[in-house]
Amino acid sequence: MSVSLECKKVKRTGFLPAFLGGGILAAAFPVVNMVVRSEQYLNLPDTPIQILFGANWQIMAMLNVLLVVAGTCLLYHTEYADNAMQKMKALPIRESSIFLGKTVLTIFMSLFVLVIEAGAVAFCSYHWFEIGNGFLGELCKYFGYSFLLMLPCIILSLLISEACKNMWISLGIGVVCMFTATMLPTNDFVLSLFPFAMPFQVFAGSDVTQAMHYIYAIISELVVLCLAQLSFVKIRRAFE
Repeated sequence: MSVSLECKKVKRTGFLPAFLGGGILAAAFPVVNMVVRSEQYLNLPDTPIQILFGANWQIMAMLNVLLVVAGTCLLYHTEYADNAMQKMKALPIRESSIFLGKTVLTIFMSLFVLVIEAGAVAFCSYHWFEIGNGFLGELCKYFGYSFLLMLPCIILSLLISEACKNMWISLGIGVVCMFTATMLPTNDFVLSLFPFAMPFQVFAGSDVTQAMHYIYAIISELVVLCLAQLSFVKIRRAFE
């Protein structure tokens, strides 16, 4: 029920067009890069997906994180505008269910963006490279791993947006966190666990142990962030 209600709310915002346009923009980047500089990548020894991810994923991931930050700000802006959140507290609806509905919607749209990007990577691979038998499985592994790495970023962005009634404050915090993440070294495991930095990681098929460490970290961060959201709601109610 809460997810369907959230879908009705976003029709009056730029949430859906933002994710659609951002997904197309991110997907266009590897295509344009191959059109302009294909000679730099065709003779590399790695698989097509490894080459395309190595050349394009940092920019694509930054656009994905920016979409999440902007999208979550829009979702909660509709709640705080004209005191809509205070009016909803008078209804038999828990704030946690509102948060859950927005989480499911943001996760679905983020997955939709990744599907568009996967289509662009598949197109580049088929058009400029020779495709092996395990291409589809490798493509699913890379983008499935990228999807998992986005989950802590999504939850933390929603938590920041829920805490800040002013959309510009939450947007500013999100953008600062995003640019901070771009400056962190990706090869440092501890620093790369920052939720806004995790989407910049790339799946390395030869290092399954490292990938499992990130998955364990994702689960831990999701638990901590969900507990933080529940605690924040209770604390805010106590001071209202």
